[in-house]
Amino acid sequence: MSTAAFQTRLMSLQANMLNFAYMLTSNRDDAYDLLQDTTLKALDNQDKFAEGTNFKGWVFTIMRNIFINNYRRGVRSATVVDTTDNLYLLNLGESAAVESPEESYGAAEITKAINEFSDDYRIPFSMHVAGYKYNEIAEKMDLPLGTVKSRIFFARKRLQERFSDYR
Repeated sequence: MSTAAFQTRLMSLQANMLNFAYMLTSNRDDAYDLLQDTTLKALDNQDKFAEGTNFKGWVFTIMRNIFINNYRRGVRSATVVDTTDNLYLLNLGESAAVESPEESYGAAEITKAINEFSDDYRIPFSMHVAGYKYNEIAEKMDLPLGTVKSRIFFARKRLQERFSDYR
């Protein structure tokens, strides 16, 4: 395919590409950036396009791959790596300070609310919070898996309703 024909086909897809980019990013500015990156990458790799291949699919695959790579790069750059000798930063909690009175009051209040549940809801919920998997809870309590999931869901829902003003 000639360079002019390639560019014409690529430019005719710009509106579709922008819609797809917006669907991926959910942000107008990021969508325009992704559209521009995809267009440049497609033009740079024109020689790799094989005649008879679905052109639109080829371009959209480039866009999707660029989006995924950018997302992964963002996640990697947000990861904190502790290089101190004694791993001091890893041992700090989210708030390196001592618990504030508001936080301890909230924890005590939540614990009190959980303890007010009937055993049918309190036990599976507490086990789930402690790290048990749904199937382990079902096995220990001799209940169907769906029942355990429902009880944990309803316990969470009750807590969310009770503490909705804490958000």
